[in-house]
Amino acid sequence: MRTDRLQTHVVSKIAKVAPSAWDALVGDNDPFVEHAFLNALEVSGSVGEDTGWEPCHVVVYDEDRLVGAVPLYLKTHSYGEYIFDWAWANASHQAGLPYYPKLVSSVPFTPVTGRRLLVADDVNESVVMDALLDGVEKVQQDMKASSVHVLFCTREEQERVGERNEYHPRLTFQYHWENQGWPSFDAYLSAFRRSARRNVLRERAQVADSGLTIAMLQGEEMEDDHWEALWRFYRDTIDRKGAYPYLTEAFFEQLRGPLRSRVRSAFAFLDGTPVAGTLGFQKGNALYGRYWGTSIDQPGLHFELCYYQHIEWCIRHGLQRFEAGAQGEHKIKRGLMPSPTYSVHRVAHPALAAAVARYLEHECEHNALNMEALQKYGPFKRGPSHAVVSGDDSAQSDG
Repeated sequence: MRTDRLQTHVVSKIAKVAPSAWDALVGDNDPFVEHAFLNALEVSGSVGEDTGWEPCHVVVYDEDRLVGAVPLYLKTHSYGEYIFDWAWANASHQAGLPYYPKLVSSVPFTPVTGRRLLVADDVNESVVMDALLDGVEKVQQDMKASSVHVLFCTREEQERVGERNEYHPRLTFQYHWENQGWPSFDAYLSAFRRSARRNVLRERAQVADSGLTIAMLQGEEMEDDHWEALWRFYRDTIDRKGAYPYLTEAFFEQLRGPLRSRVRSAFAFLDGTPVAGTLGFQKGNALYGRYWGTSIDQPGLHFELCYYQHIEWCIRHGLQRFEAGAQGEHKIKRGLMPSPTYSVHRVAHPALAAAVARYLEHECEHNALNMEALQKYGPFKRGPSHAVVSGDDSAQSDG
């Protein structure tokens, strides 16, 4: 690859890039950095200058061919990121240093691991990555941004970016479900300790005996009342929790377009009317739960729609991984175990950068120990890597 042919640009709208060219850079299991998802956020007004998420995506062309891209946003706050840096911002302001604007490479409001430095398969990856990072750092300089944050990247990306000076790695964690080859949900439960298995069966029975009809629907199967219900459920949850409604109603309208094929939603119906539901996405061998809401108070319904229906779907369709979003130690008892997540950070001011580096070193040690300690609270008899998958009668004892 001739580096003198590479051209780096910054685009304020992803619509300025051809969808097929952008998506050619995207991996097999990530629906959130696809052109359709990022464009839906932009055209719906969920991101944009007025929201504090201003797109400034960096793209690299080899003559007329797109060979690299970074989804990038100029931020004037730290909301909607799920990798928290409020303490850094406070320290910066107390020292008389402006922390905003800053640059964030991530999928807005979506704490899901995936590639952030998108590179074509048949090019020199190292050369294109360097061009992308050079472009990001130039945007930081031009915009006078205090810092660059690459969030929920892959571990390989963290290591690669960390090879450059002034970037500091960060280790956090979520709770993910990994398929160990269970042939059915019953076989999955057979790998649980008796008390944990009994708890799941009790929760599922509460829903089964409620008179509700439960169904997992693909986007192509969903009709107007389903899409409208998802928007209502989202707003209801946001309002009850006093959270900020990042996603607009227009975003939910956008879901009916090209994104429809990625949507997976678990619904509860009462006399044919949706009364609770989730919004999730699937691509390749991964399923991602995002939002849920309900208009009724039914014990066990949250666990059924947000976890058990998705785990059952993964088992039935042979998917490898289910991610249910950020936070929530209660997920451990349902079989979603601590899983590391990665980010990398570049802070311009030397003193603040040194303080952040010290903080991250201690945080990394703490989170590694925390993940190890949490493993013992999982529901499995001998840990998920040794779970019984046969489903035969001998699996019913606690062993």
